[in-house]
Amino acid sequence: MSTTTACRLIGRSRATHYRKLNPRPPVERRPRPSPPSALNTAERAAVLDLLNRPEYVDLPPAQVWARELDAGTYWCSERTMYRILKAAGQSGERRRQATHPAKTVPQLLATAPCQVLTWDITKLRGPNKGQW
Repeated sequence: MSTTTACRLIGRSRATHYRKLNPRPPVERRPRPSPPSALNTAERAAVLDLLNRPEYVDLPPAQVWARELDAGTYWCSERTMYRILKAAGQSGERRRQATHPAKTVPQLLATAPCQVLTWDITKLRGPNKGQW
């Protein structure tokens, strides 16, 4: 049986058959060169300082970028600001948020009758451990 007939019977093209017989060797990828317009280390630090200024510390990079553009200063693209924040580990929520202490459930302990009065007596702790 010829290759053409066999390929037609299984529904595979001849080109695919021969490509699978002789695969190309894997191409070794070289690191991508940095574009000429990329920010250097000092410029990246300046943008990070800008994003951490007291007037901008609570704002997302999109608003910082727009406000600086309105003021006539172009630092970098909005996406680059997000990349710089991610590299610095600051890509989470930027607003100051209150942290509340964990709520504790009040524990009532009765060692004698009429010491603790409560409306709900479904699970009132008794004098011994495990007694309700």
